[in-house]
Amino acid sequence: MLQATMLHLPKFPTLLHLPSLNKENNLLQKMPKIIKSTSSIFSNEQSGKNPLLTTIFYSLDDLVSNFLDSPLPPSIDPRHLLSGNFAPVEELPPTACEVVEGSIPASLNGAYIRNGPNPQFFPRGPYHPFDGDGMLHSVTISGGRATFCSRYVRTYKFKTEAESGRAFFPSPFSSCHGGLATAARFLLTVARGAFGHFEPSENGFGTANTSLACFNGGLYALCESDLPYQIQLAEDGDIITLGRCDFGGGRDMTERMTAHPHADPDTGEVFAFKCNVFAPFLTFFTIDSEGRKGSDLVISSMKRMACVHDFGLTKRFIVFQDVQIEMDPTEVVRGRTPLVCHRDKVPRIGVLPREAADDGGLVWIETPGLNLLHITNAWEGDCGGRIVIVAPNFLAADRGFLDTSLMHSQFEMIELDINEKKVVSRYVLSRKNMEFGVINQAYAGKKNRYMYAAVIAEMPKAGGVVKTDLSKAAAEGGDCTVARRDFGEGCYGGEPYFVAREGAEEEDDGYLVTYVHKESSEESWFWVMDAKSPTLDIVARVRLPGRVPYGYHGLFVSEKHLKENSCD
Repeated sequence: MLQATMLHLPKFPTLLHLPSLNKENNLLQKMPKIIKSTSSIFSNEQSGKNPLLTTIFYSLDDLVSNFLDSPLPPSIDPRHLLSGNFAPVEELPPTACEVVEGSIPASLNGAYIRNGPNPQFFPRGPYHPFDGDGMLHSVTISGGRATFCSRYVRTYKFKTEAESGRAFFPSPFSSCHGGLATAARFLLTVARGAFGHFEPSENGFGTANTSLACFNGGLYALCESDLPYQIQLAEDGDIITLGRCDFGGGRDMTERMTAHPHADPDTGEVFAFKCNVFAPFLTFFTIDSEGRKGSDLVISSMKRMACVHDFGLTKRFIVFQDVQIEMDPTEVVRGRTPLVCHRDKVPRIGVLPREAADDGGLVWIETPGLNLLHITNAWEGDCGGRIVIVAPNFLAADRGFLDTSLMHSQFEMIELDINEKKVVSRYVLSRKNMEFGVINQAYAGKKNRYMYAAVIAEMPKAGGVVKTDLSKAAAEGGDCTVARRDFGEGCYGGEPYFVAREGAEEEDDGYLVTYVHKESSEESWFWVMDAKSPTLDIVARVRLPGRVPYGYHGLFVSEKHLKENSCD
């Protein structure tokens, strides 16, 4: 899911001169003096090795949480958000699973891995569902037998907080709640950096909790606010973090990457981007087949930081959107989240030639009422200069990021004319609240017919999965659903993933896999469904030895590629 970043924040001396804050409390005026007076005491010692300084930071954390935080609404209250199957789980080493229904097909020899937030320490202050340390849950399959494993991604944030015994890294989603509390947390972060308590400028502070990607022979855990972390699956099914990867582009905190890179299987080239709070607000780049990052291509016509989360990649073009949701750092000074929705802004789609050296050939097309976070697929139409996009339109852009339970999206198919710079057609594929659309990856960037998506009960909980036939799209907005599988009363899953059957010749000949959880018994399963069946029949259900909290994106890696330690 979206991980907008607060990197590149300027110095904020104005925080100490806001009359409204000083009238409420003079803590902000005193804190710089406290930091200055204590710096000489600890200047020769690392705070991580200094119990007294660590205790001081802990005490200041407690002061902010206990006395400066205003009452937390349910949308950012960890006691509310981290309950039920959103509650964190402990790591689980490789453990054998029981197949309780059907049998696992031979085509599924490999591993299904899914990412999601799972806080290492229960938050003391505000929390957002996009926060939380990345935890990977994998089912490794061989010869019809399954092994389950849950492991944290060993990010710099995870390891540093583990050593300190407490969470303290800032979050762009939840740290900005209440004027005094926001300013105090900002100053505490600055103080920790000054005393060497942590060094995000060199090591980043991302959670790696959003998605996974395979390219250039590597498997990566990603989020927007940091560089990817490379991981590896051991022969016994264990998950190993190999480290943070910069692809030769630099490891400082200004370097990061989208959680949704796209690879060209023909060239091995990977396309990606990064967003910035300050200009340049959006930058695209490539990673070649040797794993080397190319030069940045700045989108200079982006005048503010829109929350670009995903993009489409066709044979000749990069397709992305300038949405209404933006990052405004001045909101932090007011004690509010920097994520804002500009209702008067007209969203637009940008189409950029893949081989462009700059953004001179970028074409913008206005798309009123269209806010795309994920793009399921995009391809070039039969007529010259046409682009077709399949994606969920985020309908609650002004509320959904503040309260994810209000997220609502419906899938549309949009056709654009690049030469005329206009929308040719827009078809609603279904009125259901759906997200996490997936396709047969052999059709990525090409015209496809079938899409599978999660039917959302409450983001990111899905009550079922549907199969959509894009060829049935019509101007009157009829429902294009051709198959559906409900998970059952009190049972919820997440994003499905399509795995093609070995030797398959038809687009929908394969399986859908996902995790499903029964809330009443707190049991979690791995489901395998027949993607070609009119009712998405259950092929196998595997009872898991550990609970899998609701999360975000996953993928399947074949046994062949696992053994070769590649994902090509």
